Amino acid sequence: MRAVRYHEYGGVETLVVEQAPDPHPGPGEIRIRVAAAGVNPVDWKVRSGAVREVITVDLPAVPGRDAVGVVDEIGAGVQGVSIGDRVFGLGGVTGATAELAVLSAWAHAPGTWTDEEAAGAGLASVTAMGGLKALGPLRGRTLLVEGAAGGVGSAAVEIAVARGATVIGTAGERNHEFLTSLGAVPTTYGTGLAERLATLAPDGVDIALDTAASGSLADLVAIVGDPARVSTIADYANAQRLGVHLANAENDSTLLAEAGELGRQGRYTPRIERTYSMEEIAEAHAYAERGHTQGKIVIRI
Repeated sequence: MRAVRYHEYGGVETLVVEQAPDPHPGPGEIRIRVAAAGVNPVDWKVRSGAVREVITVDLPAVPGRDAVGVVDEIGAGVQGVSIGDRVFGLGGVTGATAELAVLSAWAHAPGTWTDEEAAGAGLASVTAMGGLKALGPLRGRTLLVEGAAGGVGSAAVEIAVARGATVIGTAGERNHEFLTSLGAVPTTYGTGLAERLATLAPDGVDIALDTAASGSLADLVAIVGDPARVSTIADYANAQRLGVHLANAENDSTLLAEAGELGRQGRYTPRIERTYSMEEIAEAHAYAERGHTQGKIVIRI
């Protein structure tokens, strides 16, 4: 199979497109013929070696954790999916940016999603749902999403709106129209947030989800009044110190199925900012590293 690989840790110049051995699913896994794969912050953090003390990978490695494609091989013990089914989901920390990928969690992709949208849904949806789940019921509550325009933040906005929350999202002004289109009330982040929220939510903010790790976690606790009503998917350094929920992305097929059902209902559509070819993988990683994305970055396979 053709795959993107890197043979050593380093910058985007380490990424090459080359022939690699075909992977095969183990028990409880499936293999897909990949149509498109997502690019996530974990991809370039692992590739650069920045997190090698926490996440180790065997080199050469194929970047990418989530993808969409058609099932072409099924491991032992797998039920509820057939050869030829179009699914989206998650594999290991690496392995998705290739013609063939093994998934350990998946769900049927809604016909309403393009391949690019489905490729951007896996990691973003389970991460957003994990962060929201820690906050309890959403219906009738006012939720603040810090970093609401990114891949996870925008997923959290749509999912929370679908579940009956009033959502306020922070983002740069260029993304405010985007947040409004998702059903959120936009505001800027940074100094004076509490004062802006007092105007936007005179009855107060009930719960908060941090997707940005911008150093605002203590402010979010002060805004909602209780660390138990704040969760973060990004600020590992301060979560334990402040006593807020730290939500990690899990390869959970149930969460993926929930995201897919919201997609079928037209209540969640992953937002794609940029799409690249396999040969443009270095450009895609470089763009992702610069941050400030509006939605997801996807590689067409």
